[in-house]
Amino acid sequence: MSNISIDVLGIGNAIVDVIAHADDDFLTLHGMAKGGMALIDEARAETLYLAMGAGIQVSGGSAANTCAGIASLGGTAGYIGKIKDDLLGRIFAHDITALGVRFETESASEGPATARCLVLVSPDAERTMNTFLGACVNLMPDDIDEAQIVGASITYLEGYLFDPPHAKEAFRKAARIARGAGRTVALSLSDSFCVDRYRQEFRELIGDHVDILFANEDEIRSLYGVNDIGEAIPAIEAATSVAAITRGAKGSLIVCGDDRIEIPPVPIERVVDTTGAGDLYAAGVLYGLARGLTLAECGHIGSVAAAEIISHFGGRPETPLATLIGKGAADPTSVARAGRVRLRS
Repeated sequence: MSNISIDVLGIGNAIVDVIAHADDDFLTLHGMAKGGMALIDEARAETLYLAMGAGIQVSGGSAANTCAGIASLGGTAGYIGKIKDDLLGRIFAHDITALGVRFETESASEGPATARCLVLVSPDAERTMNTFLGACVNLMPDDIDEAQIVGASITYLEGYLFDPPHAKEAFRKAARIARGAGRTVALSLSDSFCVDRYRQEFRELIGDHVDILFANEDEIRSLYGVNDIGEAIPAIEAATSVAAITRGAKGSLIVCGDDRIEIPPVPIERVVDTTGAGDLYAAGVLYGLARGLTLAECGHIGSVAAAEIISHFGGRPETPLATLIGKGAADPTSVARAGRVRLRS
């Protein structure tokens, strides 16, 4: 493809994460569904923040974490997400650009504050998220820069963005531009509760625009209304070119036409926090696809990236991922061209 300047352009909710430990009693006391993501207003965000224990603040957001992972792998990435010109907004912009990710979305001068996600990590490393979207709800179609979309090999869309109406239209605009330019579109379903709210819309988007689908088992079951992901495989095959399904401790499954590729997890000594595991898995797979690696190699890089993330707090790599994946996997000249994934036209 001509005029491509970056591997992946992520579009999502620009959020600062506040992460703290919490036991199941705390979750029950505050009416949280363990392992889920709840959208909350500013008042509840303040209440929960005051009730939480000591934590850390790190720039986050699902697609932003994925872009950070791609940069850590040695790839090139850009990001579109709405922030306000406030303290958290400036922290977010500094953090993502310091990683080498292009971030040019204009900050809002008024309206709601920059978004934040309150992440409660249980003793079993499960994370429960409470998200105040703030400025994210004001991502508009005008914030989608056609030149950025056309200049990206892959446009990666964050499913969480399906809640705010204006942002949803921005999401669809980006997908239309990318497909119209012959670029690749990837989508993360993000959360099963999100899929429950917009099941039919997601199905339509996937069928019309999406080449690469990322989801976990719960999200796939929700999307197709089945009890077992095996029942959804025929629908997945018909809807999209590649589907990468994460399965927790069982690793992941990549579906591409008739191919079923089981990707084992990368073992680690201790799981500390699962925040960002799916985001970094997607980073590894997208990084590999942008370089023409085989699906097995893409999945392995995704597993390496996910393993690094769950070994510490937060959704951004602490160890440069390029040092973990090995020179052979990172070097596209070492990969047989016959193994390259062919996306649908």
